[in-house]
Amino acid sequence: MKKSFVTFALVLAALTAQAKDLKTLVVTTLPQMHCDGCEKKIKGNLRFEKGIKSIETSIDQQRVVITYDADKTKPEAIINAFGKFGYKATEMKAEEKQQPEKGTEKKAK
Repeated sequence: MKKSFVTFALVLAALTAQAKDLKTLVVTTLPQMHCDGCEKKIKGNLRFEKGIKSIETSIDQQRVVITYDADKTKPEAIINAFGKFGYKATEMKAEEKQQPEKGTEKKAK
């Protein structure tokens, strides 16, 4: 029983030490994304940047949602990375992030 408790404590300590500070950055790009090729270009180039964990793109909403490890990179570095492959990224404001998807808005009667 004592050995299993010590083992559990060591495993818990190791997992806590590996916890990552994941954050999300939402940007829009210039030129705007207009096709699958644009999405593939952005995802294909950003995936090699240090600290990036996931990339989601939306042509309809003209935004890129990036989840990154804040211990390894900063939002400024990610935004600057877009310039390496011909895009300019701008962080979206909070109200822009909250816009509903096209086709899901309620119409006033």
